[in-house]
Amino acid sequence: MKKILIIAAIVIVLAVIVIANLTSGEDAVEVQTEKVFVADITEKVTGNGKIYPVVDVDISAKVSGEIFEINANEGDTVKTGQVLVVLDGEQYKALRDRAQSQISGAQAELRLSKSELNRAHELFQKQLISQAELEIAQSKYELAESRLQQAEASLKEAEDALDKTVLRAPMKGVIIRKNKDAGEMALGSQFQADVVLGLADLSRMEARVEVNENDIINVSLSDSCEVEIDAFQDTTFLGVVSEISHSAKTKATGTIEEVTNYEVKILLVDKLPSFRPGMSATADIRTRTEKNVLNVPIQSLTARDREKLEKKTGVEKTPAERESENPDVSEKKKVKKEDDLVEVVFVVEEGVAKMREVDIGISDENYYEVKSGLSEGEEVVTGPFRVLSRTLKDEDKVKIKNQEKEFSLAK
Repeated sequence: MKKILIIAAIVIVLAVIVIANLTSGEDAVEVQTEKVFVADITEKVTGNGKIYPVVDVDISAKVSGEIFEINANEGDTVKTGQVLVVLDGEQYKALRDRAQSQISGAQAELRLSKSELNRAHELFQKQLISQAELEIAQSKYELAESRLQQAEASLKEAEDALDKTVLRAPMKGVIIRKNKDAGEMALGSQFQADVVLGLADLSRMEARVEVNENDIINVSLSDSCEVEIDAFQDTTFLGVVSEISHSAKTKATGTIEEVTNYEVKILLVDKLPSFRPGMSATADIRTRTEKNVLNVPIQSLTARDREKLEKKTGVEKTPAERESENPDVSEKKKVKKEDDLVEVVFVVEEGVAKMREVDIGISDENYYEVKSGLSEGEEVVTGPFRVLSRTLKDEDKVKIKNQEKEFSLAK
């Protein structure tokens, strides 16, 4: 009888243990976790755009004429002063010759009027002519001087127009555009360019990217950048922010898809001879770096009601305290929903999830900087997303089920 009681007691104890384990297993929520660690973290702003030369010059005619010669093709490298385009200059040569002839006539007229003026002075001293006749001779001389000056100005104008029938390279570079061919007309104008060729210095390139209005305030001159060019797979080029536009570019104005961006120019430090204007590029601009700070995975951060957190900590704010933090009652009502939520993570301690409020700083693609609320080495819940964002509660039992992966603190 005693043996039977002992056996029955053992069976009952085992049954209780089994039931407890089964119950525990049913209550535990399977989660993935990651440990908080210390490392540098860099905040980045991303922009998309294209590659362009820093210096891009349009070669255009300033006088009209038929194109006789084009001595460069797209892709050719040219030197400073090299003749690129020659226009028909016959009419401008004729204008020059006419101006030279006018100068000769004006010079002869000036010599004659000067001789007459000298003679008039002699006759006036002998009182053989009147003061009025002397003044007439003086006026003729001054008029002849004026006509000579006009003729000289016309000659300069004609020579300048003739010089402009030959277009030269203003710098060393590569021809990147050819808009006309020999035999076509160049519609020269001082106020509207008629571009014949495009010349660029491909030794200095820049990325012109668009940055969203919410991020542009974080970008500063001389910020370092990593630029990826679609044509060069798996290659990153270094750059520096050289210019930030103050003029916005708005797309889809007046619609729900309206977007406001600002152009940022990034001077490429790395150079390759195969860069081409117009290549698509993506730039990651490093706007801020914090050294040796706590890093927590972005996906571990979630939001919970402030009321639940206050009850958990036993420090519940009165309505008066809430209102004193934000005296604008009408504005408070607008943001009430956001104000009632706090950013938290769940820390795993002895198989139990502990909800903890955190103060975060900057972030990169994968991690947030933690200013307060966590310590190095603590294990935080990172998933599954549905469990973390909706169902997981403070003091819930959890079961860690991490996938094996290689992890390095070097980022």
